[in-house]
Amino acid sequence: MDESRELGTRDIQSIDAVSGSSRHERAISPNTVLSAVADEHRRAILDALDTASEKTLEYDVLVDRVADRVRDDDTKRESAEHRQRVRITLHHTHLPKLDEARIIDYEAETGRVQFIGGELERDLLTLVESYDVHK
Repeated sequence: MDESRELGTRDIQSIDAVSGSSRHERAISPNTVLSAVADEHRRAILDALDTASEKTLEYDVLVDRVADRVRDDDTKRESAEHRQRVRITLHHTHLPKLDEARIIDYEAETGRVQFIGGELERDLLTLVESYDVHK
């Protein structure tokens, strides 16, 4: 028996994997999925992609949608500065993390971002969003 099973951290499968879709077949650890929705920026990314036509957005459009949703703690800062910080954190932190978890497909060269997660990710996002506190 492997160590992760002994500790009770078993892998869970995306609904798409269970339904037989070969494109999304993958085992996702609970920690990976929960980590993906733990950050406000990543929830904003997933929500924007989930509601977009064909679950795809261009990078600049995604930056605008996330910047509009994620509040800037310093209201004295200019909107352009806030958007630039969002742009940098999305590119260097949040999009690579979601891409590595195989919830999105991020093509930095083309600027295309697509939601490829399954029902499990959508359900968790819906559940977590119901607890989001907006100032």
